[in-house]
Amino acid sequence: MRIAMVSPLYESVPPKLYGGTERVVSYLTEELVRQGHDVTLFASGDSKTQAKLISPCSEALRLSSRCKDPLAHHVLMVEEVFKRALSFDIIHFNIDYIHYPLFRRCPTPNVTTLHGRLDIEDQKTLYREFKDMPVVSISYAQRKPLPWLNWAGNVYHGLPEDLYEFHPEPGKYLAFLGRISPEKRPDRAIQIAERAGMKLLMAAKVDRADKDYFEEVVRPMLKSSWVEFIGEIGEKEKSEFLGKSFALLFPIDWPEPFGLVMIEAMACGTPVVAWKNGSVPEIIDPGVTGFIVGNMDEAVAAVEKVESINRLSCRRTFEERFTASRMAQDYLKVYSRLLEKEKPLLEAV
Repeated sequence: MRIAMVSPLYESVPPKLYGGTERVVSYLTEELVRQGHDVTLFASGDSKTQAKLISPCSEALRLSSRCKDPLAHHVLMVEEVFKRALSFDIIHFNIDYIHYPLFRRCPTPNVTTLHGRLDIEDQKTLYREFKDMPVVSISYAQRKPLPWLNWAGNVYHGLPEDLYEFHPEPGKYLAFLGRISPEKRPDRAIQIAERAGMKLLMAAKVDRADKDYFEEVVRPMLKSSWVEFIGEIGEKEKSEFLGKSFALLFPIDWPEPFGLVMIEAMACGTPVVAWKNGSVPEIIDPGVTGFIVGNMDEAVAAVEKVESINRLSCRRTFEERFTASRMAQDYLKVYSRLLEKEKPLLEAV
């Protein structure tokens, strides 16, 4: 199958540091190539891939000191995809909705994976206009605000099976990994660690948008003797950071569409203590891969029960449900359904 994979340009594919969407795009792209498909990746020029790479910009925009207008580069990329559209069997977008006006009118079948939250009021009118565009959710919880979209499938994220090392023995610290922001609730993680009497290591990035929150809320809490703030880490450091931890804390306060860090922890055999929001009940199997909680008391109690989790069972659940191979197969089924549906229209063109 000739597949165009279109990634955001904010991070390279894969990202050098933090970057959820671009990381998933990388895993999917490389797995599709491994399975013998002809894949063209549209991404930043510093991306690393076995696919054909087409780049509207030389480097990832978030880390570029020269980029002042990220939207300009994305518009140019959409135009590049459109110019080559007839060369592909299917085009897979991962850039929200910027391409909708152009590709609604394109004869080549296309699908868009929605990676973000869908409960933003400003977007509802837009999605009503483009409700014919086929889209894929990354959890069923993500669909709740817009159940009437043209859902072509639901595909959970997956990781390469050998990406993370399994650690059979629990470590001595709790882990918080990801982004410092109000909805991720790093303050809750600190409070849980203090109440549980266990060291918390925080490996997280601070975006410009969240700098005030970090300075006003989180930084004062870092004075606690129970907390060590490491900062942003890359892929190479994640396996050891997660694998050597006692448990991952995922105390979110928003409708998380997926939560990649949960399956990263599971791949290491590390249990997850997560708040019951968004996709969490779809990802975590209580008592097998972690615990789902609804308040601080339950979270502290869950930390105390973590040793009852069999870390090998945690890893095996990852292998059964959340590998890149399974993700690729699920997307190939979506592609095939769309191609079959569009076949009469393409033959008439």
